[in-house]
Amino acid sequence: MPARIILVRHGETSWSATGRHTGRTDVPLTDEGRDMARRLGARLAAAPWNGLADAEIVSSPLSRARETAELAGFGARLRTDDRLQEWDYGGYEGLTGPDIRAEREPGWLIWRDGVPGGEKLAEVGARVDAFLAELDARAGVPDPDTTVMHEADRDVVVFAHGHLLRIMTARWLGLPPEGGQQFKLGPATLSVLTWEYAERAIERWNDAAHLV
Repeated sequence: MPARIILVRHGETSWSATGRHTGRTDVPLTDEGRDMARRLGARLAAAPWNGLADAEIVSSPLSRARETAELAGFGARLRTDDRLQEWDYGGYEGLTGPDIRAEREPGWLIWRDGVPGGEKLAEVGARVDAFLAELDARAGVPDPDTTVMHEADRDVVVFAHGHLLRIMTARWLGLPPEGGQQFKLGPATLSVLTWEYAERAIERWNDAAHLV
């Protein structure tokens, strides 16, 4: 596994600002979302991050994630991975939770009830597992006598989407995909998955200090 996985949710879009489920619809960043991305980039350029010069940079192919990475200063090193696309919400694409509960399914909860015509939560979890397994295959095994990985292992920065990153965090910790419900995540925030004595851990979560 990498030394750390640094998670960045994309900046604000018009849909995220109003709580609409945004899966595969390629909604662009708002002006505020672009400003969020630039503020994130300024923070990562400074100490202690120092531009993450040796890190691998990976993004969802959807424009809101890619543009966040580019505006944060990582465009030249960026590669995209289809497995990092957001949950396909099927028939609930573009709808808010309150709308779904009022007009379609009273008491609906996406983590329990899923979405009609879209991906099952287990399928999103399988995409995340495949991505993490690929990182695992390329890297070393953590040393149980230290809190850090071998020097040769690189950080990986992932620019992606709210539900996808929450599911990734759950799987990193060995929880089922629905465990992602426990990890709220705001736009353009910074989170870090890491190791503690060879066990997977969260070092930082939903950090929005650069947005204040």
